[in-house]
Amino acid sequence: MDKVAMVSGANRGIGREIALELHRRGYRLSLGMRDPSSFDNDLDAFLFAYEARDGHAARQWVNATVDRFGRLDVLVSNAGICKMITFDEGASELLDETLDINVKAPFRLAQAALPHLRRAGSGRFVQLASLSGKRVKNLNVGYQMSKHAVIALTHAVRRAGWDDGVRATAVCPGFVNTDMAAGLADLPPDAMTQPCDIASIVVNTLELPNTASMAELLINCRHEDML
Repeated sequence: MDKVAMVSGANRGIGREIALELHRRGYRLSLGMRDPSSFDNDLDAFLFAYEARDGHAARQWVNATVDRFGRLDVLVSNAGICKMITFDEGASELLDETLDINVKAPFRLAQAALPHLRRAGSGRFVQLASLSGKRVKNLNVGYQMSKHAVIALTHAVRRAGWDDGVRATAVCPGFVNTDMAAGLADLPPDAMTQPCDIASIVVNTLELPNTASMAELLINCRHEDML
């Protein structure tokens, strides 16, 4: 397969599992992470030192990827953080950091990648969002704001690229067995959704034809009405 996929936050958790699944299916990989030296690169991937808060990093990474491979078919925007920001606690600096990494960085990646995804004819954009972008279940308003926003971003990418074959999907899991969820969930690890299962769902979605597009995928490890 000649298709090229970019994955942000690919050094651990969901991002790493997505990279592994893409590699298994023959994609050529461009992986973004803060510290590429921490990644055991047995995937023959192009590694880029991607700092989400750097306003120039997205375009530099996209340009480097296209220079390396000559094309771009898939962008998986996965990098994100979860800091506790309520109306009663959480400094404005934490909100700025959350919005920078969870909202502005995906916007900049989509903006830089969209021309190349259009040229691909069947480009794909996947945003790792959250069920926290579909409902408000706790008091972490900062995180919930950011995840509602990136779902809107995904719909905007879907609209902007539709006529050129670009399809965009917001993947919205609940608790996933990752470091991020370890201190938050009231569930044992084996009761949470596993990162490898998210990866399978993401890559299966990428490979659907243009005539079978899913705007949002809601994934839960426990029962909630409507989710």
